[in-house]
Amino acid sequence: MDHIGDDMIFEEILTRLPAKAVCRFKCVSKHWCYELSTPKFVFIHTLRVGNSTKNKLLSLKENSIVVDDIVSGDLGDDTIKTVNFPLEVHPSALNIICSFNGLILLSIKRIHDESNDLVLWNPTTRRFKLISDDYFILYFGRHNDTGGMYLGDDNDLKVLHINCYWDVVTARVYSPRHDSWRKLNFLNGTQFASNFYSWSSGVYSGKTIYFIVSNYWIPPGERNIVAFDSILAKYIF
Repeated sequence: MDHIGDDMIFEEILTRLPAKAVCRFKCVSKHWCYELSTPKFVFIHTLRVGNSTKNKLLSLKENSIVVDDIVSGDLGDDTIKTVNFPLEVHPSALNIICSFNGLILLSIKRIHDESNDLVLWNPTTRRFKLISDDYFILYFGRHNDTGGMYLGDDNDLKVLHINCYWDVVTARVYSPRHDSWRKLNFLNGTQFASNFYSWSSGVYSGKTIYFIVSNYWIPPGERNIVAFDSILAKYIF
């Protein structure tokens, strides 16, 4: 029998397995753990698993976090299971900003010390990463911030975070690979930072993140679509 090379094992076989199975294979050796954690493997695995029909819906309830299996559009009590957030935070303090290929971006409002955190969380593998820095001293919540995620040209995951506070839009992009943030020139001089406007979560499609920005406070109402070009790292209407 011919020897099967590493490329065949990691890129053609293991990339087709569920995330939980991949995590178990990381225990085989340090070499396997390294290969199964590379951006290249994550990128290929994400593309293949993302085409799976086994979609799931994660919801924040009053006192719990639940996951529903979605099969042919049906939701049932027998498909619901409760998951635990990896940090000691009550679900009411969590705000889901966006999701992308199984990853979830959340903000945490800590009541006791009035601090704020931004967290990347993979509910399947239970892995998480705090990505906040000294900038996160303001209040972040459903009406204040939004964002999206995408893969850069180097297959590095990028996190776009947008905060609207006191009529100022602040947009920044985080790179997990470099563990750093950079600020973008985004929507300066527009009215969309006003408290009258509400932003949807970002929806990624075709290298672009789309947001619906709505104003229901001033009749007759207004709805706009703002698009963020992930290649040019700038917004387009």
